[in-house]
Amino acid sequence: MIWHQKVHHTAMDSRTRQDALIRYLRRSGSITVAELANATGASRRTILRDIGVLRDQGFLIHSEAGRGGGLMLDPQSVQTTPRLTVPEVFALLISVAAMRVAGNLPFASLADAGLAKIERALPPDRLRDLRRFLDCLHVGQVAPEQDLSDLRPMDARLLPAFETAFLNRQHLRFRYRDGKGSRSLRTVEPQAMLILPPLWYLVAWDPDRDGFRHFRMDRISAPEPLPDQSFRRRHVPFAADVCPYRELRRRQQRPEASPGPLRTPAI
Repeated sequence: MIWHQKVHHTAMDSRTRQDALIRYLRRSGSITVAELANATGASRRTILRDIGVLRDQGFLIHSEAGRGGGLMLDPQSVQTTPRLTVPEVFALLISVAAMRVAGNLPFASLADAGLAKIERALPPDRLRDLRRFLDCLHVGQVAPEQDLSDLRPMDARLLPAFETAFLNRQHLRFRYRDGKGSRSLRTVEPQAMLILPPLWYLVAWDPDRDGFRHFRMDRISAPEPLPDQSFRRRHVPFAADVCPYRELRRRQQRPEASPGPLRTPAI
C-alpha cells in the first residue's frame, strides 16, 4: 500500500473524486476505504457513497471481508454508463450542428441517434443544464467574403468557462484580440453562442459599451467567470437567416427555408 501518509488536499467535486478513486483502484490491486479517504481528502462515508455510484455505473468493485480487507477493481471492468460533463456533450452536439449547417454530415441520422442515447443517460440535473445550454445556441452560414485567414484554435478553457458563466448568470472576463490586432480586457454578460461554420461567436451584452457585441471565440483567451457579478437574461436580436439550434433540423428539411449567408460583424 502506498497511501499511508496523511495528504493535504483541496476539495474535489464528486466527478473528480470518483475519477481519482478509479485510478487508485486500478493501480493498487487492493486498497482500503481508509486509504482512499486519506488519498482523496474525503470522509469514509463519502468514499462508500462514491463506491456505490461507481458500481451503479458498471464498475465491478469487489470487497474483501474481515479486518484489514480492502476493495479491488475487476481488471476487465469498464463503465457502462457515460460520465460526460455538460460541456462535453454540448461540444459534441454543436460540432454535429456545425457539420450539418456546412452540409458535411453524411451520417446525420446515426449521429443524432447516438447523441440522443447520450442525452438520455445523463442525470436529470445535467440534462436540465444541457437543455438550458442548448437554448442559447444559434446557427447560420458565414458570408462567402468573410476573411478566414487568421482563424486560430480556440482556448480549451472557453467552453467550460462559458457554461459556468451562462448557467449561473455570472459575468465573463477575458482577453480579446480584435480583427485589427488590438488587445483589450473585456467583462461581459454572456447571452448566446452563434455558430457560422467555421466561425464561432460569443454573443454578449457589453456593459461598458451599452450594447450587444459578437466576439469571435478563436480571438478570446484567459476566460474567467466572475461569481460575485450576476446579470439578467436579455433578448438577443438575430438576423432572420439565423435559427435556434432546436429548429435546425426542421428548417433544413424544408429546402425553401434553408438559411443563406449571414453577415455578422466580427469585432
